[in-house]
Amino acid sequence: MQTTLLNDTLMVTATTNGAELKSIRNLDNGIEYLWQAKKEIWPRHAPNLFPIVGKMGKYIVDGQDYQMNQHGFARDLPFKLVSSSDTEMVYELSFNENTLKVYPYKFIFQVVYQIVDNELIVKYIVKNVDSKTIYFSVGAHPAFNVPLIVGEKFDDYYLDFEHYETVGKFPIQNGCIATESMPLLDDQKKLILSKELFLNDALVIKNMKSEQITLRSHKSRYYVKMKFKGFPFFGIWTKPGFDSFICLEPWRGIADTVGQITDIQHKEGIIALEKGNISESIYSMIFG
Repeated sequence: MQTTLLNDTLMVTATTNGAELKSIRNLDNGIEYLWQAKKEIWPRHAPNLFPIVGKMGKYIVDGQDYQMNQHGFARDLPFKLVSSSDTEMVYELSFNENTLKVYPYKFIFQVVYQIVDNELIVKYIVKNVDSKTIYFSVGAHPAFNVPLIVGEKFDDYYLDFEHYETVGKFPIQNGCIATESMPLLDDQKKLILSKELFLNDALVIKNMKSEQITLRSHKSRYYVKMKFKGFPFFGIWTKPGFDSFICLEPWRGIADTVGQITDIQHKEGIIALEKGNISESIYSMIFG
């Protein structure tokens, strides 16, 4: 089932399957900003990542081994639409006997979408309804059309960081994160997009100074600005060999390090949430 938000500037559609965004259209300029999920290239739009981010493989909880698919199960499960209005909708996923087989914690996970003018605000709310502390990660994976308008090319676009950055990219090996980074930005604010950047999978960045990144073009004034305060990891990805979209991915969590089998309590970036408590993570996208 699909639900639409609408104000004077934005029309945003999402579905109960994975609580996934399906469309983000700016009514002022008519542009569809969200990638439209071509099966032959990449069949998703904007998956929500929970209760892990990236690949985890085998992991340990209370001495027992478990295994979960990459990016967790939330993106592939049906959510319940618990409330909706013209400008806000709330989706909810609760633990069940199948989730407990791969993730032995009791939780309620909500995805909230809210539009204000030309901004789409996304909230991830995790409620611990277990009798013990639960451990999780959460993250976003929205894909944006690049180019945004006819006549432009993928390499006309660049990412404009909020601050000058000196950061590396952590290579991905079989879905896991390498221990050593490779150079990416050296006191720079701009990262020019090209297919060659992604031949070896995603660019994974840790602990950069910027809390905003803007997707821009050298040839037009249209942009997507992402604000992600409180997310210590960031992924940038397109499918290797293609140049039709770019994923900008704020994460509170990260894939396993190469060669490790992890006790979930000690996993890098993991969030510990005590019983009865609630965790909220917020990022937003501005479309102009």
